[in-house]
Amino acid sequence: MIEAFSAASQKKKAFDAGKQATEMAANKLSKTPHIFWVFGAISYNQKELLEGVNSVIPGTPVVGCTTDGEISTHGLSTESVVVLALASDQIKFSTVAVDSLSQDSFKAGIKVGNQFINTNVKYMQIFSDGLLGNGSKIVEGIQKVLGKSINIAGGTAGDGSLFTRTYQYHNDKVLTDSIVSVAFEGDFPFGTGVSSGWTPVGMAKEVTKSIGNVVYELDGQPALDVYKKFLGKHASLLPAVGVEYPLGLLGSQGDVEENGYFLCRATMGVDHEKGSITFAGDVPQGAMVKMTMGNELDIIEAAKEATQRALYQLKKNKTIQPKVAFIYSCMARKIVLGSKTNEEILAIKEVIGKDFPIIGFYTYGEYAPVGKHQLSCLHNEVATITIIGE
Repeated sequence: MIEAFSAASQKKKAFDAGKQATEMAANKLSKTPHIFWVFGAISYNQKELLEGVNSVIPGTPVVGCTTDGEISTHGLSTESVVVLALASDQIKFSTVAVDSLSQDSFKAGIKVGNQFINTNVKYMQIFSDGLLGNGSKIVEGIQKVLGKSINIAGGTAGDGSLFTRTYQYHNDKVLTDSIVSVAFEGDFPFGTGVSSGWTPVGMAKEVTKSIGNVVYELDGQPALDVYKKFLGKHASLLPAVGVEYPLGLLGSQGDVEENGYFLCRATMGVDHEKGSITFAGDVPQGAMVKMTMGNELDIIEAAKEATQRALYQLKKNKTIQPKVAFIYSCMARKIVLGSKTNEEILAIKEVIGKDFPIIGFYTYGEYAPVGKHQLSCLHNEVATITIIGE
């Protein structure tokens, strides 16, 4: 049996907020929680926040991170902490934290994978630093150890759009430049869905020079010049404005679903001297790309579609009952939606139910499996949903 409940607190003092949200979530379960998910605002004293969480049921595993906005059954909240308490007699949870992400993200991913190499993990979530390291390489490292069939979900930590430093939570430790992971073992069904709402525009261009997540040339021209021409008067706002106009990878490099889904890559930095752009994930040399744009209606509808896909995957066996949902959605969606951001959460609730237990946050990058082969990768600009059932 799976029991889950999420709660939010906006108390001003970090310890009080962490304690209140955790107590509210844990007290709704009929048994002692086996694990807590915790997502908190960067404005809190992070050490005191976790102390409040851990004061409720000391020794209970904790995973999570700082955010660009917190999500619970209550909906969207900011300047808050949200906590999910979960108990299950059919799922075993194992957690691990790996530091020094920025030194070698691929090696960090291998270290995560090695922690679970002798387990029967079928699904895992990771929360990595949103400003340091390379999320694509993290996934590649995990897959190197556990195989490409491993289902990886989660998100990269945020810091309220300050772009200064993010933090990851593991048990009673506040980390940075790290990955925190929780592995799920056991006999349980789950479904995942991914969708963006961004649409390719203009002519396709070839990535004529790139190294990892740094693009130097598009169609032989400095990548920054191409972006500036596309953005016009908004070009001076780079790199921040680039999350609203991500690069879309087309064809075999990015079109990974039969319905035309494509990977988006959001800008993270620019080098005016070299004319290059650093993106939140790898952009392979030789890939064909297009600029993309999103609007409020399409973004909200995409969140609903992602939830429908997750539910469809889950309920292939009609006797399965959904029990809890994890939502990791890109901060760019929050920027475009503005005051309508909570409508994305409401669209998700239309599919799974108003009071259904949900937890998540607005991220700087999203992890999820996609396509008919369910290959996991790093995304930008998307809403990702995982629904666990029994």
